[in-house]
Amino acid sequence: MAMNTDSAPAISVAALQMCSGEGREANLASAGRLLALAAARGARVAVLPENFSMMAQRDADRRALAEADGAGPVQDFLAQQARALQLWIVAGSVPIANAPGERTAQACLVYDERGERVARYDKIHLFDVDIPERNESYRESAHMAPGNRVVTLATPAGRLGLSICYDLRFPELYRQLQGAGAQWLVVPAAFTAPTGEAHWEPLLRARAIENLCYVVASGQWGEHPNGRRTWGHSMIIDYWGRIQAQLADGEGVITAAIDLVAQAEARRNFPALGHRVLQG
Repeated sequence: MAMNTDSAPAISVAALQMCSGEGREANLASAGRLLALAAARGARVAVLPENFSMMAQRDADRRALAEADGAGPVQDFLAQQARALQLWIVAGSVPIANAPGERTAQACLVYDERGERVARYDKIHLFDVDIPERNESYRESAHMAPGNRVVTLATPAGRLGLSICYDLRFPELYRQLQGAGAQWLVVPAAFTAPTGEAHWEPLLRARAIENLCYVVASGQWGEHPNGRRTWGHSMIIDYWGRIQAQLADGEGVITAAIDLVAQAEARRNFPALGHRVLQG
């Protein structure tokens, strides 16, 4: 869908913060309540966090609830909510089955206000990490297959670049997204509390500043039944690195406006993106 956004008015977007558990139906009910709140506050686009439909106790549980691409309870819910609320939805991540018994994709799905899916991005960078000085170890590659494609798309709030959680640590991905025309970026996440406290805000603001892009980061927050503790602190950051809205703790919704006219003027007056020398 082609959209002329160069002279568009500022558009409100929302970041949703959740504390998802193991029960898919309960999680979808919470997501539905927050999406309705975002729409009521005037948001045109709402961003759900990573793993919004389930924070699994075991990898096998996640694989068991993975859906075929294009069909399943979570995807049906997202399409219905988008239609009912006349809201674009960036669905942080949905487990999509690649083949029976094999690893799943961690897919960020985007639905327009008619409930039609308009984009899919599979998480490229998988979280295979031992947290320093903590008894925490993660191996996403054991049950997830990495993506290999950079995805941007036109939305009512400008051209959007998609990413998920651990992608945030890899600035070269965001350079590619900006090079493909991205005016704003999403980072749906389930950042661990230790790494979030140390790095979440600096990394988000860096991605905004270095690309002169808006960043909308929606996070998981709190203690989850699987024992994981996530950082929350969902944020909306403008192209100059200024935090426009933030929710540190608890479930909820934050909104802010994306002003493409102001962003375009800043890019003209401060043309750092055109001054790059090392590009290959």
